[in-house]
Amino acid sequence: MTTRFVRQRLTDAAFPPLVADAYRSLLRDAHQALDEGEVPSSERRVWIVPGRIEVLGKHVDYAGGRSLLCTVERGIVIVARRRDDRQVVLRDARRREAMALSLDSTARGSIPWAIYPRTVINRLVRNFGASMQGADVALASNLPPAAGVSSSSALTVGLTLAFTALNALDTHPLFQEALPDRAALAGYVGALENGMNFGVLTGEKGVGTMGGAQDQTAILCSERTRLEQFSWAPVHFERTVTWPATHTFVVGVSGVVAAKTGAAKERYNRAARTAHRLVAAWNATTTTPVHTLRDAFFAATGDEPLVEIPDSLRAAAERAADAEFSAGHLVGRLGQFFDETFVIVPQAADALQREDFTEFGRLVDKSQAGAERALENQIAETVHLQRYARELGATAASAFGAGFGGAVWAMVPTVDAERFAAKWRERYLRVHHSASHRSLFFTTSPSPPAFELLDD
Repeated sequence: MTTRFVRQRLTDAAFPPLVADAYRSLLRDAHQALDEGEVPSSERRVWIVPGRIEVLGKHVDYAGGRSLLCTVERGIVIVARRRDDRQVVLRDARRREAMALSLDSTARGSIPWAIYPRTVINRLVRNFGASMQGADVALASNLPPAAGVSSSSALTVGLTLAFTALNALDTHPLFQEALPDRAALAGYVGALENGMNFGVLTGEKGVGTMGGAQDQTAILCSERTRLEQFSWAPVHFERTVTWPATHTFVVGVSGVVAAKTGAAKERYNRAARTAHRLVAAWNATTTTPVHTLRDAFFAATGDEPLVEIPDSLRAAAERAADAEFSAGHLVGRLGQFFDETFVIVPQAADALQREDFTEFGRLVDKSQAGAERALENQIAETVHLQRYARELGATAASAFGAGFGGAVWAMVPTVDAERFAAKWRERYLRVHHSASHRSLFFTTSPSPPAFELLDD
């Protein structure tokens, strides 16, 4: 992770044959979309940017917590070339949509997903000057949209990589100072999305969500056949856990859109605002303010080992209750953060490393229960998907992502994966038949991080 960028051939990524063939299909579609703009082939550069699974670490990144992550064997292919003007022309090969954005304007465009390229452009221009040039960009994706696998963050990561490379932004003094490695770059793209400052790189209006850098870090810093454990605010790599070769992930996409716009965005941001309220509650009791909920826990315990929620922090949470956040909700969120960060993630990583799958499954169930109880972001479809997976024999299963829809991962023996996926889908659609046109079930293993594709 000491290098900022990964460059390799498709064969170097060691994808399974079917996964490599799927990416080749996406590549053909993206190149064809760029051909429609009569863009010379010799000037093109290509990136493969995967989605991710949040194995554990629900809504903790912006609060300084801890997560266990990996990427999936699906993603976005981005083909781009530099223009001689200050226009960015984007084409989505699968949606058959196109848009043009100016580097000299903040106008977003009429297509809903235009907010993501517009946010990337605005931030890069703000941080690295007006000398940037435009680009022709085509993309093709096999990530299910708004499904919890980070299709939107994959897009922002991919566009950041493309615009950085086409404009040699990594030679800029501010870039070199603030973004020395991939972990820092991931933290920056997280700040790009939430609009926050990142060191000397000042903020710009983000996409409207109050998230952290979990998704971006998984996409940029994961490794094949591994789960990666990180802590947050700032991004800090803690350890790698080997994924057992005997097991596979099956992802069940509920078919309920995990939107982050309008009222859904407010529900998503409520979890972050609860964490911020708890930090403010603690800071009201001290002359030495902290910035994250993790730091509040450590400040409340002093030199004592952190084995439970400190009474002083619990009391501060109760005093901060009001019409928006009840005492029960604040204390519940405090407990969920404590369990996820200080108990579940480290103990689950230990259990997985020693292949104690029973203990791993128990801890994952505890994480799911905490989300249902304290985060208020689970719906009947994701709750049922998790329950059905366990009843059908999954080693472990959990909802992941922002919530209010999205997906559930299940860990199952590889030899049973396809049979399990079919049974899981059948049982789910028997109850939630209206989701049949949007639901999706697929198998995956931990995949390589985002990389620029070199010619084979």
